[in-house]
Amino acid sequence: MRIIAKRTLKEFWENHPDAEEALKAWYDEAIKANWKTFNEIKAEYRTASILGNDRVVFNIKGNHYRLIILILFAKSKIFIRFVGTHAEYDRVDSKNI
Repeated sequence: MRIIAKRTLKEFWENHPDAEEALKAWYDEAIKANWKTFNEIKAEYRTASILGNDRVVFNIKGNHYRLIILILFAKSKIFIRFVGTHAEYDRVDSKNI
């Protein structure tokens, strides 16, 4: 998968260093993935939630942080839409961000 934009993840872990290892691990796994369906994502990440509108939320670092992606299966692209704390996640419109 092609991931746009890693910079968003990097900026987050610069402010939350405890998230760096987990975000890098997710990135490394996602870039190697060849997901074709949401079921394939759920098979690999059981705690991921399918939000609708082509979005998925992942629990990062033991559910300390949330990562929302927009995934376009046909183009093998992932767009990082949000990464933040639970409190920040609660303030966003996760299906439309």
